[in-house]
Amino acid sequence: MKKLFSLLLAGLCLVGFLQAQDLIDGVYEKVVTVEKEIIPYDDIREADVFWSKRVWRTIDVREKMNLIFAYPQQPLIDILHTAASNGDLTVYDMTVLDADQFKEKLPVDKVKMIGNSVDTISRINPITLQQEDVIQVNEFDPSKVIKFKLKEDWFFDEETSTFQVRIIGFAPVIESYSSDGNYLGDETMYWVYYPDLRPVLAKYEAYNTANDAIRLSWEDIMEARLFASYITKESNVYDRVIQEYATGLDALFESDKIKQELFEFEHDLWSY
Repeated sequence: MKKLFSLLLAGLCLVGFLQAQDLIDGVYEKVVTVEKEIIPYDDIREADVFWSKRVWRTIDVREKMNLIFAYPQQPLIDILHTAASNGDLTVYDMTVLDADQFKEKLPVDKVKMIGNSVDTISRINPITLQQEDVIQVNEFDPSKVIKFKLKEDWFFDEETSTFQVRIIGFAPVIESYSSDGNYLGDETMYWVYYPDLRPVLAKYEAYNTANDAIRLSWEDIMEARLFASYITKESNVYDRVIQEYATGLDALFESDKIKQELFEFEHDLWSY
């Protein structure tokens, strides 16, 4: 009898365990994003590109349309920085000349230190009762990443008769503060070669503000250009950014002017 009771109890425990294992958070199991593979870009021949323009732009996560970039449960910078810190994604040093040309790779140990800060705190030693200075290391704070830089190429492909844009580089920008807490400005953390970043972004779901049933990965967000941004530079003979020759409203007008020129160029391609 005792043996039968023990077998029955073990069976009930096993059923309960299996039921716990089968629990899903929702009415169906969400696997689309996890299993998603990226669609490779078409090969572009130099002979087929008769016009191109390189543009640099900035995504400000504080803008309403870009709030998903700072989604508290999993902001984009968490995905990016974790992959870089684990060695799953190669990032490039932004302190070298022409950093956005991906010249010098950053070792993983240096990547892990980016965004960390050091403070010196005075406290009373409980044993000696003497005041002493203690060095405190503050770990990387994702909320301080308030912008992302993009480097992209706009071009017309004669082979397919299409006007296309492809992101080439991607860089997070973090707010920098002094040891006294004074704001020093924005600092680019590192550059990432975007084609290497696509497989990483495809594995993570982005928050869809309109419909929870529509599964969008971060790669979908970037490829469909579901973000707001402003242009900070276009390829030019002086190799200068807009802020070097225009400020304030003039800089915004210049940014909109470049955007309008791209729009009109595409429009004129199909004018009869």
